[in-house]
Amino acid sequence: MGKLPRVAQVYIGVVVAAAVVLVATGPFAGIAWEDVVVLGVLVVVCESTGTLLRTTDLTWSANSAAILAAVVLVGPAGAGIVGGCTLFTTRRSPAAVKRVFNGGMMALSGYLPGRVFLLLGGHVGVPATDFPRLIGIFVVVALAHVLVNYTLVDGVLWLTRKPGQPGEHGLAGLDLRLGVTELGYCAFGLPIAALWGQLGPFTPVLVLVPLFVARWAVAQFAAQQRAYEATVSALCQAVETKDFYTRGHSERVSRGSVMIAREIGMHSERVEAIRYAGMLHDVGKLGVPTKVLQKTGKLTEEEYAAIQLHPMRGLDIVREIGFLDEALAGIMHHHERIDGRGYPMGLAGDEIPEFARVLAVADAFDSMTSTRSYRGARPIHEAVAELRKWSGTQFDPAFVDAFVAAIKRDGWQQPEPPALAEEELTVMAAQDHDDPTAPLRVIDTF
Repeated sequence: MGKLPRVAQVYIGVVVAAAVVLVATGPFAGIAWEDVVVLGVLVVVCESTGTLLRTTDLTWSANSAAILAAVVLVGPAGAGIVGGCTLFTTRRSPAAVKRVFNGGMMALSGYLPGRVFLLLGGHVGVPATDFPRLIGIFVVVALAHVLVNYTLVDGVLWLTRKPGQPGEHGLAGLDLRLGVTELGYCAFGLPIAALWGQLGPFTPVLVLVPLFVARWAVAQFAAQQRAYEATVSALCQAVETKDFYTRGHSERVSRGSVMIAREIGMHSERVEAIRYAGMLHDVGKLGVPTKVLQKTGKLTEEEYAAIQLHPMRGLDIVREIGFLDEALAGIMHHHERIDGRGYPMGLAGDEIPEFARVLAVADAFDSMTSTRSYRGARPIHEAVAELRKWSGTQFDPAFVDAFVAAIKRDGWQQPEPPALAEEELTVMAAQDHDDPTAPLRVIDTF
């Protein structure tokens, strides 16, 4: 807990306290406590078999079905208690503070939708003859559950982000498809409640099979995402072995591109695509001779041409990776200029793909604010001034403005100067094709 920012500690405390206070208000009259126990056990089982999402420690479980069933069967207070059973997951990974937060969050995700259920005229207990009317109410309750759950997760992700890391927006930073899938799994709650009158506590046994099939489907999706990340990470590491001074550059360009994309309101799937584009924008360096990248003097025309061709080489390397989609255009054209004097195609203005115009801004900014062999890192305000200086000629003014606004809000964490061994210092490039303040020097043949 001590490692968390103070504001995050306060936030977690407020969430947990709100859960305790609200659930404690009841009402408890008429609650079937044996049903609460059975549904609580189902929540613990689902939470203990949660699926790791991507490469983070964020997990997904199918416990929403049990919590939504509790809303119908035992009301707001009972659903809050059932949701709070998340605290007792048998998974080893969650730290104590995370367990407590998850318990409070899921308690609120049961209690508040339970209040919505009563407000819309729902009746606590096994559904009777008004089942068709209950379906419409249940849809609203499920939406309320997802909204409360993901909003609370969004809050803690925002407050615990690192400086310069854009805050997540919408559905806890998760893929929108996962949010829609979560709504589908919430729908299991109504059949559980409906069957409860016939099967009683044995209902969860019947429902566990489809719930675990659902978990398997999400696990496959998460495994695919992790495979994507591993592919991109491997390519980035291969690129950065060519120039020690650019270690971490791809990750920072990716982060900056995401900041711009979110600032201009890009759809979440396009934000994800531009994140990959940022990670892989310099992959074409793998096709450029290392001696050219690390040359300390002026370049020959042939060497300069090799540099200019690296975006096309990058496209050749990754064009068969299906999940990149629109990112390919960004990789190909991120060195084009608004005035048409860029490379490799000399595109101008809106001819340049949107992804490429976004990447160009983030790419140049990180180069200027990072240490290079021929200069130290520029202060952020100087780099911003350079972006504005070249806005309209090299960079798209709209994306420069968006990036500056995002930096003012989220900040930017500059990298530490690299700690290099003596042998590494002998192969440092004295030029940087991403730095607009230090253009590449070419031998004059006239």
